[in-house]
Amino acid sequence: MSIQLNHTIVGCHDHRVSAEFWADILDLPIGPPLGHFIPISTENGVTFDFANVPGDIKEIQPQHYAFLVTEAEFDAAYGKIQRYGLDHWADPQRRGVNEINHNDGGRGVYFQDPGGHFLELITMPYGGWPS
Repeated sequence: MSIQLNHTIVGCHDHRVSAEFWADILDLPIGPPLGHFIPISTENGVTFDFANVPGDIKEIQPQHYAFLVTEAEFDAAYGKIQRYGLDHWADPQRRGVNEINHNDGGRGVYFQDPGGHFLELITMPYGGWPS
């Protein structure tokens, strides 16, 4: 068996708000709660389990989550980013405010979720598709 990423926990102050945001932007269904987790699964089987952090944790260390999407999925997600009036950037250093990039012949955008995590949408893998 080859090693595969199965799931990761996304720490939040309000796991319902964050899960609903991701599900809306990415057009993915929210799964049934599993204990104190709210799961969202991607097409390749990776599950993001949203969980509230303990109450004594005031600041969550932002994480970066990148998603490879189709051109149509990018258009739909980017339309939602714009409708929500979310600040977004062309690069991870937050330059190119409210712009997208065209790296490797595709399109990409960076933005934050309600919990402060950084999400990235790209239509082309870094370096382009393998030959």
